[in-house]
Amino acid sequence: MMAFALVTINVYANDERNIVKSELKNATVYKSGAELTHTASANLKQGNNELVIDNIANAIDVNSIQIKTPNAVTLMGVEFNNNYLIPIEKSNRIKTLEDSVEKMQYNWNILNEALLSNNELYEVLRANRDLKGTQAGLSVAEVIKLMDYYKLKLQDLRETEQSLREKMKKIEEQKVKLQNQISEESKKNITTAGRLVLQLNAATSGKYDFTISYIANNAYWTPFYDVRVDDIKSPIKLITKAKIAQTTGIDWKQVKLSLSTSTPSQYGAAPILNAWYLAYINPVSYYNKKLSTMNSIQPYGYNENDKFKELQGRVAGVQVTEGFAVGSSSTIRLRGSGSISSSSEPLYVVNGVPMEKSEVDKLNPNNYKSVDVLKDAASTSIYGARGANGVIVITLKDGLDDYISVAENTLNLSYDIDLPYDVPTNGKTQTATIATQDIDATYKHYAVPKLDKDAYLLAEIADWGKLNLLPGEANIIFEGTYVGKSFIDPTSTNDTLNLTLGRDKRVTIKRDKLIDYSSIKFLGTNKLQKFTYQITVKNTKKEAINLLLKDQFPLTSNKEIEVELLDDGGAEVNTDLGILNWKIKLNAGESKKIKFTYTVKYPKEKTLNLN
Repeated sequence: MMAFALVTINVYANDERNIVKSELKNATVYKSGAELTHTASANLKQGNNELVIDNIANAIDVNSIQIKTPNAVTLMGVEFNNNYLIPIEKSNRIKTLEDSVEKMQYNWNILNEALLSNNELYEVLRANRDLKGTQAGLSVAEVIKLMDYYKLKLQDLRETEQSLREKMKKIEEQKVKLQNQISEESKKNITTAGRLVLQLNAATSGKYDFTISYIANNAYWTPFYDVRVDDIKSPIKLITKAKIAQTTGIDWKQVKLSLSTSTPSQYGAAPILNAWYLAYINPVSYYNKKLSTMNSIQPYGYNENDKFKELQGRVAGVQVTEGFAVGSSSTIRLRGSGSISSSSEPLYVVNGVPMEKSEVDKLNPNNYKSVDVLKDAASTSIYGARGANGVIVITLKDGLDDYISVAENTLNLSYDIDLPYDVPTNGKTQTATIATQDIDATYKHYAVPKLDKDAYLLAEIADWGKLNLLPGEANIIFEGTYVGKSFIDPTSTNDTLNLTLGRDKRVTIKRDKLIDYSSIKFLGTNKLQKFTYQITVKNTKKEAINLLLKDQFPLTSNKEIEVELLDDGGAEVNTDLGILNWKIKLNAGESKKIKFTYTVKYPKEKTLNLN
C-alpha cells in the first residue's frame, strides 16, 4: 500500500504541465446522454501554454466539445483522454459509517478484555478447588461454607461470560451490517474520469477563466409517476418524477440539473421540399411485390435495370426495351412529348439532382423511397428543354425514418430543477420530483366476472393530451394505501386516458351458471346445449357507483356449429366480438341481478371448448 502511494506521488510530481480541476456547474440530462457544463480557472504565461483540465466525464462525444476562452487567449488544439490516477474521495456518509465501526471495535475490545479477565478468575478458582480438608484442619462447617462460595462464584463467572459473549456477538453482527453498508456506499461502477489537454496561446500572462461543455454518454433519465387519489370525489394528484443515473466517472455535486425529453444530435441537414406529384397505385399488388422482392434471392443473370420494368404498365406511356448485347442496359422511353421512335432517353433526377443513367444504374433499388414520372407540360415546366423527353424523379431513402414506421411524438420538454442536486457516479438511480398537478377525473367501476371476481376502480381523464405526459410506470396510491402499478401511455390514440386504481373489495360480484335454466338436448346427429348465467352485483359502499360490467358469448366460423343469443339481459351487444356490456348505476347498499342465455348446436360426436 505504501509503495503504491509513493508511485502515485511520483507520477504527479513528474507531471510538470499546468493541471487544473474543473467544476461541474450545469447538467442537462437527456433520455440517453447528458450535456455537461464546467468552469475552470488557470494561470497562463505569455505565449504558448499546455493546459490540462481534469474532472471531465470519462466517455464523451469529442465532436461536441465547446470551449469558451477569454479574448486574450487563442485555442489552438484540444485533446481528450482518460485519467486513471483519480484519488477516491470518501463521502461524509462513508466517514460516519467508518467512525461507527471504529467505536464498535473499541467497545468489542473492552468486552474481550473483560472476558479474558473473567476466564482467568475462572481458571484460578478451578485450580484451588481441591480442599484437602484433613491436612488443612478445616471443620465440616468450614468445608460446606467454602463449597457454597465456590458454587456461587463459579455461577457468577459463567453468567458474566455468557453476558459478555452475547454483547460481543451483537457488536459483531452490527459491524458486519455497517461494513456491508460501507461496501454498498463505496461501490463505483466507474473510477476513471476524463481530462482535456488544451493548446493555448495567451497574449499576456495572467489568470483566465474557461467554460467547457460537451455531451457525455454515460447518463440517462426515465420518467415515472405517483398517482394519488384521496377519494372518488377528489381530483387526481399526479406527481411526475424522474429516475436519474450516471456513470461518467465524476460525482455531480450541487449542480443545476435539467431534464430534457429530446435527444442530442450533433449532425443534421435542413430538409428540402421537392415537387410532389400524385399518381394512382394498387396498394395490394405494390406491397405484395415489395414483400416478394425482400423474401427472394435474385436469379442468376438479374440486371439492375430490371428495376425500371415495374414502371411499364403501371405508369401510362412508359415503355421499357431490353438491350440485346451482353451487359447492355434497358432503354426507357416516355410517350407524350416526343416520338416513340426517338432515341433520346428521359432525364433522371435523383434527390433533386440531375444524374446520368449510368450513375442511376449503380443505385440499389432497395434504397428507393419513391419513383415519379413526369411527362409533357409537367416535365418541361420544371426542367425546361432538358425534360422534353420526360423526367424520372427518384427519391432515395435518407434515414431510418424511411425504413422503420415510428409513432411520432411531438413532445420536446425540458424540466429545470431549481435546487442544486447531487448525482453520484455509481449507476444507481436518484429520484427527483419535477412536476405536481391536480387533474379532474371521472371515476367508474369495471368488472369482468368471467375472468376476475373482483371489481376494479378506474379513473378516466379527458383531454389528457395537454398534460404533456411521457411514457412511464405509475405507482397508484388510493385512499393513502399503495395498491399497485399501472402504466401511462401517452402514445395512445384514445381521447380518454384510463388509469386502474386497484381492486375495490366493497363491490362484490358473483357469477353463477343456473343449472335449472341450462340443459342438453340431442337433435338427431346434433347436440343442443343451453347456457344460462346469472351475475349478482352488490354495492356495500356508502355512496352510489357507476359500474361497467362485461361478459361474453361464443362465436363460430364453422358452419357445423350454431350459436344463438336467446337473452342478452338488457346488455349492449357487440356481435362482432361476442361481448355483452352493461352500464349499471348502484346506489349505496343496492344489489342487482343480471341473467343472460345462449345456445350452442354442434355435432354430438364432437367436443367443443365451451368453458
